[in-house]
Amino acid sequence: MLVDSHCHLDRVDLKTHAGDFDVMMRACREAGIGRMLCVGIDLESYSEMRRLIDPYPEVDVSVGVHPNHEDGIQATFERLVELAEDARNVAIGETGLDYFRSEGDLVWQHERFRVHIAAARACGKPLIIHTRDAREDTVRILREEGADAVGGVLHCFTESWEMAKQGLDLGFYVSFSGILTFRNAADLREVARQVPLDRLLIETDSPYLAPVPHRGRPNEPRYVQHVADCIAEIRGMDRDEVAALTAENYLRLFRPSV
Repeated sequence: MLVDSHCHLDRVDLKTHAGDFDVMMRACREAGIGRMLCVGIDLESYSEMRRLIDPYPEVDVSVGVHPNHEDGIQATFERLVELAEDARNVAIGETGLDYFRSEGDLVWQHERFRVHIAAARACGKPLIIHTRDAREDTVRILREEGADAVGGVLHCFTESWEMAKQGLDLGFYVSFSGILTFRNAADLREVARQVPLDRLLIETDSPYLAPVPHRGRPNEPRYVQHVADCIAEIRGMDRDEVAALTAENYLRLFRPSV
């Protein structure tokens, strides 16, 4: 069984599936995708996303507000904890820091990040961390807020081995996306070679970052097989081994109840 540990199913392009979400989901099953985590990035669309995935027990959800989502409904501690009580909800996030797309005084990102960590600790659920061009502050805030009490995952990882090691030391997993398959990702593949096998996850981040050979086109969960193939090549394994161990890691970290 392959697991896509991070996707945005409510945003996937359905043109190649006759505009039918169920057709896309059947294609995922036929490709061996046994479980998916549909990750929340804002509160405006959360309820609709939750309704969309409700008929599909193989889909888990998370609740959070992406660090680049500045306007809209704010993520309060109380609201995050309330939504996380849902039996299908397995995590808080995605949350974190992104200095690449946001400019100016980013104290608001720091404060929102701290609220997410506090909510995760209160409900005992792991964190899904987005970090870009913010290595030091991301790790510092995780430490200051005691994120090691719940752990989580550094998703769509593109940083250095040094940062991966800091995350691992805090009890976090490291997840790799289709970026790993890009020609210019040799350094990232070296990081993937070093991550302990029991802390490794794979994802698509659909509909973004489609892996080779689909790069430049809309992404979807069934393409996680190409990330698994890349990991297998890096680690001297076969795809079935990578699928099995990353599925086991997913279930251990997120503990889905459905």
